[in-house]
Amino acid sequence: MTTTATPEVTPGNTPTSPRTGTVTLARVVHSEWHKLRTLRSTWITVLTAAALVLGVGILMGTTYTSDGGDSDVDTVVLTLYGSQLGAIALAVLGILVTAGEYATGTIRATLTAVPTRLPVLWAKAAVFTGAVLTVTFVTNLLTFLTAQLFLSDTDQAASLTDDGVLAALAGNAAGLTLLGIVALGLGAALRSVPGAIGAFVGGVLIVPEILGMLPYGAMETAVRYFPTQAAGVLGSATPLPDAPSPGAALLALLLWAAAALAVPALLLKRRDV
Repeated sequence: MTTTATPEVTPGNTPTSPRTGTVTLARVVHSEWHKLRTLRSTWITVLTAAALVLGVGILMGTTYTSDGGDSDVDTVVLTLYGSQLGAIALAVLGILVTAGEYATGTIRATLTAVPTRLPVLWAKAAVFTGAVLTVTFVTNLLTFLTAQLFLSDTDQAASLTDDGVLAALAGNAAGLTLLGIVALGLGAALRSVPGAIGAFVGGVLIVPEILGMLPYGAMETAVRYFPTQAAGVLGSATPLPDAPSPGAALLALLLWAAAALAVPALLLKRRDV
């Protein structure tokens, strides 16, 4: 009688089978993409964000008048005013991508399939970034072009070829995406959908506004590099007064997003599911 040797399982040796193959980052990304696009919550939040941006953009275009006191407002900022509402919807999506799995308990199956854990977080962030950046940029283009149909005879008339317009549309999309990554990181760290939503609204949206009202010059300067303020800089076709440069604002947002992912990455390695 012969016996079949059972492969030894060690921390650096994950057993595989001919049917499943080796767990790779590409396969984890594919799995996370499948989950993202098949969840009803994904379509609800993405379509809500797109509808808010487009709807408010059309509203601003149809109701704008040159003598209404908004002539000094940046054209891209005016047409994409709904981004402030869309950012909340996309933040909810980012939180659901991570904390949603903890709420349903499916995170146990995910981490069992990927015992090294960290690739799951990187894959979720990568899939979210690719999907949201694409959707928001396309939505921004559509919103701007649609709004310009109503603004063509006003002082807010502009085209994609004007200085800074296309960069601002792309910058707005990048800003919304990175804000969503911050929310995704909060969801992964807190592992609670309500808790992460509260932390995002309170910590990312409200606290900077409160700090900005304090009578301290250093605090006012620091607030300019907070996530929502930095995202606003990226979405403007003209330089904002007393604001950091677009490059500095983008760097600040990237650092916020990196910090938001670093915390759950550390927790994934140090504590159980």
